[in-house]
Amino acid sequence: MKHKELQGQRMRGYFLEATKELLKSEGLQSISVRSIADKAGYSYATMYSYFKDVNDLVFLCVQSFYEECKQEVRQSLRKKEKGIKSLKAAIRAYADYFIQYPGIFELFFLERTGGSKEQKEIAQLISASLDTICEEDWNHCLSKGVIEAATIEQLKTQVRYTVYGLLLLYLNRKTPASYTEFISTLTRQVDTILDGTAKAIPAPPAESGSTVQNALIAINVKKVNKHE
Repeated sequence: MKHKELQGQRMRGYFLEATKELLKSEGLQSISVRSIADKAGYSYATMYSYFKDVNDLVFLCVQSFYEECKQEVRQSLRKKEKGIKSLKAAIRAYADYFIQYPGIFELFFLERTGGSKEQKEIAQLISASLDTICEEDWNHCLSKGVIEAATIEQLKTQVRYTVYGLLLLYLNRKTPASYTEFISTLTRQVDTILDGTAKAIPAPPAESGSTVQNALIAINVKKVNKHE
């Protein structure tokens, strides 16, 4: 590789890393030509020598974040045997990645993509990211007969929409109100989809006044029945 090519690759890397750091720490609202250039330590005019515009640079980050997410999920599964438990753990690790970096979730699922071929490919990568990252566990469950071939695509779709929807509500509307509640809800929903083992939420204890009132109603009903 020629010196000029190496220099260009290195310069693009500086701007790409600067953009990634801004997205992770401050989200999309922090992204501008000037903020990226300042973070990289170069002028914004220099940035335009290597990238068409900010959007071009931002969407180049998606592939890098996708690979990073995949590695974090794999790292969390390194001591787990493949199967339903491993699949559930992978789904949770995937969700945890976006909770750790809400700015990346915003980039992946809230930022609108353009109509270019490259951006359409990026959009496809994003929409299939959970399926692809969990692919080995899905295939293992299929090969062992734990999941049927006739239902696997439907299950993938249900899991995908559940995870994306719960993340959207939690990160943007604080619903549920805490991380613990989020994980509890995610676990119940994924259990329901994959094996129907979701645990029912215990009903709150009845108020003492309500208990007495219900007992009196029952007594009155019995008295009425006796006189009929």
